[in-house]
Amino acid sequence: MTEKDKMLAGEMYSPTDPELAKERHQVRLLFHKFNSLSELDLEERQKVLKKIIPNSGENLFIEPPFHCDYGSNIKAGKNLFMNFSCCILDVAEVTIGDNCMFGPHVQIYTATHPLEFKARNSGKELGKSVSIGDNVWIGGNATICPGISIGNNVVIGSGAVVTKNFPANVVIAGNPAKIIKTIDNG
Repeated sequence: MTEKDKMLAGEMYSPTDPELAKERHQVRLLFHKFNSLSELDLEERQKVLKKIIPNSGENLFIEPPFHCDYGSNIKAGKNLFMNFSCCILDVAEVTIGDNCMFGPHVQIYTATHPLEFKARNSGKELGKSVSIGDNVWIGGNATICPGISIGNNVVIGSGAVVTKNFPANVVIAGNPAKIIKTIDNG
């Protein structure tokens, strides 16, 4: 297996692998361009954004600055809006459903490290995929930790730190996030 194969399989891998370093560098060039383009040049911004996140549905709109590790590991549905300064560490797959909205400074992390210090000090890391359902609204400064699954129609409060999975039709908030309300989407 290549280091990329290991990374995508959720196994320990070396992030210093030349193939992975090249891919990260290429996407950094793209999001640097995206982040530098004028809001008046919306058509060019959208073209660059589609290169950053090629697996995205229609009506993808992201306010710059935006950062990610690879972009190619993000699978986004239609009608996705991300406000300013969002960051997605996509060493594993990040799946985002249709009709989702992210407030400013939302962070989604798939990258993680071993708990045991000897393994952690090896320089290797691993990733755990994140799944976000349809119609999810994530408030500003919320953090989604590695390996999390969020159901459909969820509202995540500003500043929440999501450390476990949540079902559909709930409002969650806090650090760590917990259910504070059920939503009747009948």
